[in-house]
Formats: sequence, structure tokens, C-alpha cells
Amino acid sequence: QVQLVESGGGLVQPGGSLRLSCAASGIIFRFSVMGWYRQAPGKQRELVARITSGGNTNYTDSVKGRFTISRDNAKNMVYLQMNSLKPEDTAVYYCNARLSGDWWGQGTQVTVSS
Repeated sequence: QVQLVESGGGLVQPGGSLRLSCAASGIIFRFSVMGWYRQAPGKQRELVARITSGGNTNYTDSVKGRFTISRDNAKNMVYLQMNSLKPEDTAVYYCNARLSGDWWGQGTQVTVSS
């Protein structure tokens, strides 16, 4: 059974930073494409960042230069370092794993507000 557990969300002021973590189990992690998605109230879920098994990354335009996705295959972990946060980054952030199927975590709330 695949499990993805996110942590690290919270309330932060504009310009601040947060680091999200996702712990994966029940999947051959090193072969999986891992991603972070987000969903703001009233909006569709969107891809934020993705990292392949080989370490290639891509980002949605609105977070380029501010967010960094990384993975630790030895620990079955994927991270999202978020810097220079803006109010429009407020959303529930979901961890995603893709390997012969799609799996999702339960989400973690990120709120950027003064």
C-alpha cells in the first residue's frame, strides 16, 4: 500500500520561507516521478514542481526562482523549499508519486498572510 505523508505547512508572512517534506512508503521510490501540487480555494489543483527519478526538475512559471524541489532516495523523501512566499501561494499542497499509477498525500495547508 502506497502512503505519502506531507509535513511542514503552516502560516508564514509574505517574503518568508517554508520547507515541505513528503515521506513515501510502499513504492519503489527511486524509480518514481515525484511532484508537488497545490489547490487554492475555488481553483483547480495545479502542478507546482516535479522531479524525475534522474533528478530532472520542472516548475510552474509562477514559482520559478523561488521554489526548489529535491529528493533523497536513501530516505524515500521529497522536499519543496519555498522562499519569497507570496499571498497567492496560499493553498493546500499535495505530494504526488507517479509509477505505473498515481498516488496522493492528504495535503498540508500553506497560508501566506501578514
